[in-house]
Amino acid sequence: MENFVEEMTFEHFPAEINHLLEFLGTTAVFHIGPWEVSNYLFFLFIGIILFFALMLYARRRAALVPEGRLYNAVEALVELVRNDLVIENIGSEGKKYFPFIGTVFFFVLINNFIGLIPGAKPGTGTMGVTVALALFAFVFFNAAGMRKKGVGGYITGVVPHGVPGILWPVIWVIEVISLLIRPFTLSIRLFANMYAGHIVLGIFSILTSIGVAQAIHGLSGAGAAAIAVGGIQIIAWITLLTALYVLEIVVALLQAYIFTLLTTVYVSLAVSEH
Repeated sequence: MENFVEEMTFEHFPAEINHLLEFLGTTAVFHIGPWEVSNYLFFLFIGIILFFALMLYARRRAALVPEGRLYNAVEALVELVRNDLVIENIGSEGKKYFPFIGTVFFFVLINNFIGLIPGAKPGTGTMGVTVALALFAFVFFNAAGMRKKGVGGYITGVVPHGVPGILWPVIWVIEVISLLIRPFTLSIRLFANMYAGHIVLGIFSILTSIGVAQAIHGLSGAGAAAIAVGGIQIIAWITLLTALYVLEIVVALLQAYIFTLLTTVYVSLAVSEH
């Protein structure tokens, strides 16, 4: 990596862009005993461990008067999911679906944030993970609908009330197709945003390293004016990277929220009478 940064300059950057993208998208393989584990799967396991550690920590610190910034942050997120997502969209009976929906939110959020660590890969940055999450959500909201309405009532109930009889078969087919593509839209949306964010952040991290290195190199033996320009360039590159990093933090939180919101809406549609 260091040799790559040293050899790469702005003059021949366009010719090296493919090498950069290849580097950022590389899926390394770790050998753990007889098993081969990709770096995405490795950091996914890290995310699972952190998820359980965070939940155990929050449970032990639970109190009438919460203390600690981390616990308060967790409690605020729990209330956000329970009140603004579950109860707001499903109603008071949605509380029984909160354990699954809350688990989805924190699992996605933690894996999204892991991808922001330099050198790490987001567990949600690969289609295998996002498809699995979407399929779990798909099975959950369909099972919830069938449990409440019965299998036959749920299958026929996908058509809204009031549809003319002659259009009923057509609308039913359309609604079933819409139901079946939900896992794909869920998984692709999360994967595309997290993978693209990882690539963009990686590109600008390397560009910042190159820009700062060239600016520092240009300071040697330069006059006061050149030193001032070089200093401004260094500050500009670091400010840009910081702004992008903050943006990616917002995106990581937003994508976890959107994935959970859509899951909640699908549960609401499955169990509601419409």
